[in-house]
Amino acid sequence: MTVNRLRPRRSCLAVPGSNPRFLEKAQGLPADQVFLDLEDACAPLAKPEARHTIVKFLNEGDWTGKTRVVRVNDWTTEWTYRDVVTVVEGAGQNLDCIMLPKVQTAEQIVALDLLLTQIEKTMGFEVGKIGIEAQIENAQGLNNVNEIATASQRVETIIFGPADFMASINMKSLVVGEQPPGYPADAYHYILMKILMAARANDLQAIDGPYLQIRNLDGYREVAQRAAALGFDGKWVLHPGQVEASNEIFSPSQEDYDHAELILDAYDYYTSEAGGKKGSAMLGDEMIDEASRKMALVISGKGRAAGMRRTTKFEIPEA
Repeated sequence: MTVNRLRPRRSCLAVPGSNPRFLEKAQGLPADQVFLDLEDACAPLAKPEARHTIVKFLNEGDWTGKTRVVRVNDWTTEWTYRDVVTVVEGAGQNLDCIMLPKVQTAEQIVALDLLLTQIEKTMGFEVGKIGIEAQIENAQGLNNVNEIATASQRVETIIFGPADFMASINMKSLVVGEQPPGYPADAYHYILMKILMAARANDLQAIDGPYLQIRNLDGYREVAQRAAALGFDGKWVLHPGQVEASNEIFSPSQEDYDHAELILDAYDYYTSEAGGKKGSAMLGDEMIDEASRKMALVISGKGRAAGMRRTTKFEIPEA
């Protein structure tokens, strides 16, 4: 398996697969990931033609620097297998992942894995190259999220789908992503943490879903900051105006990134022969050790994935 579970996904832009104008525009936006949608963004009568439109844009478009994903329809529909076969056979070499919505059981991931493997072998593609993104959108899916996360080595991300999830549990709200009235705490905390734990236990990324009030950028920022504070890797964007905010919120600050890189350099030095083979040491007024290194790796990894450049340099202390 050659899936890349560390692809940048700070901003995951949804684009209707049936809209050539939007597909053209998406190529020039600074989103980390673009997913071309065959599910909710496509009317049933538009889905067959949209498959071929997506193949054309994957093969002929310029998606440089972006993770290329197609969201197919879920296994309870009549469209799923044809979505996968048409898109992967037609553009599998220009595709990074298939997003499977409304995942409820591990078996649904296994079924997609088997279908992808058959297509890759038939077409002569590298087997295992195409990853899977699993979208959790109802109570059963959340209950089974740990099994879903381990169902295939292709799985790269676990995604929260708030709209369908809210409907599935009868949440008293019509504003997707916002807190329901009458509940004094964060109604999404348990859901987000369960998804996050399943992802982290299996070295996967965790992605927050959409915020549908696309002109309310302050509301988007507030919801995105909630997910980022917990440790999520990114969030969906439905409008170009949300892309910059998502990239900013899910990137470390320059100060934090610089500090993380300093910790890594200092720890490498102090644990070396030249640095005295110390298990812990002082970096300015701060004691650093192995735990500090692990925390710094998280921040530095996100900063490097975002293309950040450090502005400080570790100086070996004078004897």
